Amino acid sequence: MTYQIERLSLHADGVAHGPEGTVHVAMALPGETVDGSVVDGKIAAPKIVTPSAERVAAPCPHYRACGGCAIQHASEEFTARWKGDVVRQALAARGIEAPEVPVDTSPLRSRRRATLAGRRTKKGAMIGFHARASDTLVEVPNCLILRPELMAVIPALNEATLIGGSRKGEIAFALSHSEAGVDVSATGGKETDRKQFEALADLARRSDLARLSWNGEVIAERHAPLQRFGAAQVAPPPGAFLQATAHGEAALVAFVRDAVGDVAQVADLFAGCGTFSLPLAAQAEVHAVEAWAAMTEALDQGWRQSKGLHRLSTEARDLFRRPLLPDEINRYDAVVIDPPRAGAESQVREICSSRLRRLVHVSCNPVTFAREAATLIGAGFRLERLLVVDQFRFSAHVEVAALFTR
Repeated sequence: MTYQIERLSLHADGVAHGPEGTVHVAMALPGETVDGSVVDGKIAAPKIVTPSAERVAAPCPHYRACGGCAIQHASEEFTARWKGDVVRQALAARGIEAPEVPVDTSPLRSRRRATLAGRRTKKGAMIGFHARASDTLVEVPNCLILRPELMAVIPALNEATLIGGSRKGEIAFALSHSEAGVDVSATGGKETDRKQFEALADLARRSDLARLSWNGEVIAERHAPLQRFGAAQVAPPPGAFLQATAHGEAALVAFVRDAVGDVAQVADLFAGCGTFSLPLAAQAEVHAVEAWAAMTEALDQGWRQSKGLHRLSTEARDLFRRPLLPDEINRYDAVVIDPPRAGAESQVREICSSRLRRLVHVSCNPVTFAREAATLIGAGFRLERLLVVDQFRFSAHVEVAALFTR
């Protein structure tokens, strides 16, 4: 049968309707006519009968097999419009009319943070991304999204998999590019004995890794894996969250600093290692709150070793279980929140009950962002402006920053 693609889902696959009901079509675009067999409500390998004018040849030869990217078959202009529309439609579903939605897209080969999988095979080892909806690994030489420095350590990951991998298991290698080189945090490998520990330490030395951690234990740290946040340098703990690209981080930081404005006291909630806290400390006193104590300790150390910043305090606190209460929030002229995908529903309710007049909300999930925007607007806030940042090139991932005032 043929199907007419009506729109894209939040996962960037085409959505059509037929006798079976809603059908999801891989790598299809709105307006296209496709042909294919439906299995479990999906067409995995459609034939494009009538292509969209927005369709382009995928620039990566691994695209059809690799699950790392979802929308290389669309023009850059279409993808940027679609990501802006994702945010607009999420807000519209809550009855909110969005202001202008500019989109800032990170360039190719700029991802400084990624997780690759490693698995032992009969002939050796394999490093790559998973195929779509599969545990099959796909090797990705000359990947278009990762920084060259991350690609350069793949041979070392291969060797690490041979040293500490299991034929039945899989190792997740979380890679981060730092000012001192690549920081590797491996999880899922075998517990190391002395011989394996020494082999991994030697591998880190020969491969010039900044740091190699294995199941949470630091095997070798040849150089502190420093990240620069504003005027400060921070050495995050192994596996700590970082924005995916330096370009995207710069866009978000510029938005946040401008949206906070000329105020004296700022709270940065879900602060991580100081992505926003430390740049904001150049213009205001900041209180940074993050659940993982190792991250607040790294943030505090980075602040103490910097010059010219305002006072910055830290607090290790689980904001899901213990959100800041109105009396605490009332101490601040502005609040910044950057929660994980689940959002910050409890914290937003406390903000609404406070006297706060200025909130900057950064989100990696337009659906939970729209839910919280509706709560804020219901409490008297106004959505002043938005920015969509596309750090995860060719993926369905959308990040948004917004200013709310009342």
